[in-house]
Amino acid sequence: MAEKTEHKKIENTLFQVRLPLFIGLAVAVGILLGATFFQPSTTNPQGTARGYLKFREILSYIDREYVDTVNTEKLSEFAINKMLEKLDPHSSYIPAKDLTMARSYLESDFDGIGVEFNIFRDTLYVIAPLSGGPSEQVGIQAGDKILKVNDENIAGVNISNETVFNKLRGPRGSKVRLTVLRPNETKPLQFTVTRRKIPSVSVDAGYMVDNKTGYIKVSRFSNGTYEEFKSKLSALKKQGLQRLILDLRDNPGGYLDHATRMADEFIAGNKKLVYTDGKGSKYDANYYAKVKGDFETGELIVLINEGSASASEILAGALQDHDRALIVGRRSFGKGLVQVPIPLSDGSELRLTISRYYTPSGRSIQKPYDPESSEDYEMELANRYKHGEFFSQDSIKFNDSLRYKTSRGRTVYGGGGIMPDVFVARDTTDNTNLLTELYQKNVLREYAMNYFREHRKQLENTSLTQFQESFQVTDAMMQGLLKEAKRSAIKVDPKELKRSERTIRNNLKAFVARSRYEAEGFYPVLNEIDPDFQRAMGLFNQARQISLGR
Repeated sequence: MAEKTEHKKIENTLFQVRLPLFIGLAVAVGILLGATFFQPSTTNPQGTARGYLKFREILSYIDREYVDTVNTEKLSEFAINKMLEKLDPHSSYIPAKDLTMARSYLESDFDGIGVEFNIFRDTLYVIAPLSGGPSEQVGIQAGDKILKVNDENIAGVNISNETVFNKLRGPRGSKVRLTVLRPNETKPLQFTVTRRKIPSVSVDAGYMVDNKTGYIKVSRFSNGTYEEFKSKLSALKKQGLQRLILDLRDNPGGYLDHATRMADEFIAGNKKLVYTDGKGSKYDANYYAKVKGDFETGELIVLINEGSASASEILAGALQDHDRALIVGRRSFGKGLVQVPIPLSDGSELRLTISRYYTPSGRSIQKPYDPESSEDYEMELANRYKHGEFFSQDSIKFNDSLRYKTSRGRTVYGGGGIMPDVFVARDTTDNTNLLTELYQKNVLREYAMNYFREHRKQLENTSLTQFQESFQVTDAMMQGLLKEAKRSAIKVDPKELKRSERTIRNNLKAFVARSRYEAEGFYPVLNEIDPDFQRAMGLFNQARQISLGR
């Protein structure tokens, strides 16, 4: 089930609408309780029995009397999926043949194109390209609909999980052609992706911004996230860490325990971190801080956006409710339904929503949904964009009935997602067709990789600090890049170039840094012009006042 994702894309100037983070295809990563068994019971035994008998009777008639031979097992699975659609957006059914792949996705590295995906109404959606993976590098974005694979249509043809894995995974070094349709684009886009080993690292970077300020980027909560985070935090403390920016943007969640253990590193005492509430008390649970954390004092700022979901919302909500961190960015996704994995007799698995997550102050993380209208839920982020919520805080309407108080009496609001303490508008000033095509056709990345190969010896003798301070994208490099763009049939409009030049130069430098220093060099360069990060750097006094209760 793919409920995980990625850092704010390097092409942060390009418009992205993140799809609902349905538990869909790749891993058991959603906020699952991790039950290993389930005892069937019912609060309406007569109704359940009547429904079961009716379904069995109809299926038997179809099998015996229908004019054509049918696959009753596939018919049953179709009915199950349609039934679950009437419950909520995150309950799901995984056939036995897909379960091994579904469980393995976050557990180890694999060879493929590096995307997290979801099937919705026979259409394959990209939830996110994996950090550092080949799809990210050619410009695949969250929200893209994959229409064709190697010119074979896969949209609207009742594709399965198994079909998708078979088509997208393959031998290392092999290539696959993707035809995708992007939100707000009228024509499909073409990408060629080279399959390779996909990294399972979930804490992408940790570095010192200056002599006292640290930055840690967490892209998802997988089975190694907490240990990766602890390692980064320990290294930063040795370098003099006094204040920290924790970046959870576009982090769609993952394992609950890794989020709560991370929260425990910041929150002192035995305060409540999150709790669940379901039907009756069977699945009710409270999660508390337990240990003395490594960063319980010191200013803390957490970056979130509309792509931050589930486990990342639990972490941000706990830190906000206990006045431990200043939350900066835009309203998070709003995924707070809890699924329990229920093994079925044929080896398949039902992931059923059994409760909701609430922040310590009592806010429900889950945004509203109508079981009769899954399309409205699917389009919720796009509607936020249309209504101006990504660009203006004034467009956000608070419901006074969902007003809550933090530990020190600050007002926060429920209603779905975590509302930041400081709003930062999405920056689209550099968006142009030129910038879009440089990513779509992988010109930026390829030029940077070629530059690194040609200057490897020089760069390998340069420290990251030296690179950041002295490396400049020269006019000659820009001319070379634009020459490659023209070879790729990209129209270079002077006005568009003027608008996007700052971002192009920054991203080109960041790609060169990534080739030499990997993610540890990539993010410091990107953050030089990142508006959310730059805003956060000026807010540590406010973060301190919150933590002191002033």
